[in-house]
Amino acid sequence: MLDSASKAKFARKHKLNFPLLADPEHEVADRFGAWQKKSLYGRTYMGVARMTYLIGPDGKVVRRWDNVKVDGHVADVLRAVDEL
Repeated sequence: MLDSASKAKFARKHKLNFPLLADPEHEVADRFGAWQKKSLYGRTYMGVARMTYLIGPDGKVVRRWDNVKVDGHVADVLRAVDEL
């Protein structure tokens, strides 16, 4: 479930110090291009694509990473932040 309660539980479990967005109607995901057609075991469905946005101090998107893979991604994003 993508509701507020599940996000709060996840944040507590992982001791996050920032808010998580619950977007059950995928309004924000639509706006950022993250609500996409996906496929798993031959079944096609709509879902949230794993992507990262880097937002600059002026509130504008500086960079977008599509099809994010976990390994090495944090280092890549931190390099981009250092370049700001």
